[in-house]
Amino acid sequence: MGEMETTRTVLTVTPEAAAKARTLAEREGHAEAVLRVRVVAGGCSGFSYKLSFVDGPDQADQVIEGHGLRVVVDPASIPILEGSTLEFRDALLGGGFKIENPKAEHECSCGESFSV
Repeated sequence: MGEMETTRTVLTVTPEAAAKARTLAEREGHAEAVLRVRVVAGGCSGFSYKLSFVDGPDQADQVIEGHGLRVVVDPASIPILEGSTLEFRDALLGGGFKIENPKAEHECSCGESFSV
């Protein structure tokens, strides 16, 4: 059972999302691009995502590396995020970072909030 734990992918990062995050981290003055993805209670559908740059992972975090970006996820967010993809869309409306979560049964129109 323990071996399966390590092979499951919590989050996949697209090359576009990694490149944009690296650019933003550099602009904000971070030496290394470490993006925290957290699921928080709230929003119009029950949960929402919070993305922020951090200096490094906490001890309990799961670290996902992809395309020069390190993404850290706290243990409470892992079961909800599992199997998701972090994307970046370069569009005026609805653009920006987006998490495609196969577990999200309902997403509100703003795309910021979801329920599982």
